[in-house]
Amino acid sequence: MRFVDEFRDAEQARALAAKIAALCEPGRQYKFMEVCGGHTHTIYKHGLEDYLPESINLVHGPGCPVCVIPMGRIDDAMHLAAREDVIMTSFGDMLRVPGSNGSFFDAKARGTDIRMVYSPLDSLKIARQNPDKQVVFMAIGFETTAPSTAMTMLRARAEGLKNFSVFCNHVTIVPAIKAILDSPDLRLDGFLGPGHVSTVIGCRPYEFIAREYGKPVVTAGFEPLDILRSIYMLMVQLAEGRCEVENQYSRVVPWDGNLVALKAIGETMELRPYFEWRGLGFISHSAMKVREKYAEMDAELLFKVPGVRVADPKACQCGEVLKGVLKPWECKVFGTACTPETPIGTCMVSPEGACAAYYNYGRMERHRVPVTIGERP
Repeated sequence: MRFVDEFRDAEQARALAAKIAALCEPGRQYKFMEVCGGHTHTIYKHGLEDYLPESINLVHGPGCPVCVIPMGRIDDAMHLAAREDVIMTSFGDMLRVPGSNGSFFDAKARGTDIRMVYSPLDSLKIARQNPDKQVVFMAIGFETTAPSTAMTMLRARAEGLKNFSVFCNHVTIVPAIKAILDSPDLRLDGFLGPGHVSTVIGCRPYEFIAREYGKPVVTAGFEPLDILRSIYMLMVQLAEGRCEVENQYSRVVPWDGNLVALKAIGETMELRPYFEWRGLGFISHSAMKVREKYAEMDAELLFKVPGVRVADPKACQCGEVLKGVLKPWECKVFGTACTPETPIGTCMVSPEGACAAYYNYGRMERHRVPVTIGERP
């Protein structure tokens, strides 16, 4: 297939649904986690759960980069942004994430100089235009966005820019998946592996999931047929008694990852001993910081950062949603006190957040699509 509409063909979706249903064992329940928030939005935008048998349940994982940032890190960033000599730059999806004293939008309304950028390279342009200011880039994301931060740091050094730094909040996906697997709250039958992250790290890092935990993994693309095909591949593995890592998204994801991107990350960043995740707590070696040899671009070293810890609002259950323990609509403030316009938790803010997906696409219940067993593509 070469064109987008070919990945959204309803007849092929029904045929895949029939093949999935035929593989279901009577009386058995299946629970698969889609790690990536992009998958969650595709599932609910296109109503893919309606194509699946009742015995297959999809739960949402911690693969939304904005959702996993704890409130304390937002407060630290707000502290940096409040300095008169600082211009804070950030991706747009961070602007409405609430800290304990409001969001970047709220701070901007109070006069703080916070600017939205589409790329960290935009921050370099702002730094060149404002040599009397310190420009701090709020770096967030999994390994997907870390290469762009790394390349920007390399460019800044090559140009000799002295007024650019990074407040690094990049996280890594594998320790988060391991924390989910070690959690007593959830029992899973398999994973839809994250497509975006895998374009950088490849599929090989997931082999421990099959080897040590006995769970199959299929790295999935983001179109409706990608996801249904990936679920079918998981069901085939379970039916055949196999447990492997497979790559459905091979048109984009190389098995060993993007070696150039990985080299850039390794040059500029290293793992932190510990980092706090919203809903998952502290996870060892699960996030990145700026390497010592790039200390002149490490905002945490250049400026005094409080490093505070802030408890999530008691009413918010983002942590349980991120771990796949709750569906978003089971949170007691979902769609009432917590909406995209007035978010309490990060899962309602981010364009990849599970709560935003449920709210935007009205997925409160499952309406079945009739499927004929044996229907062919």
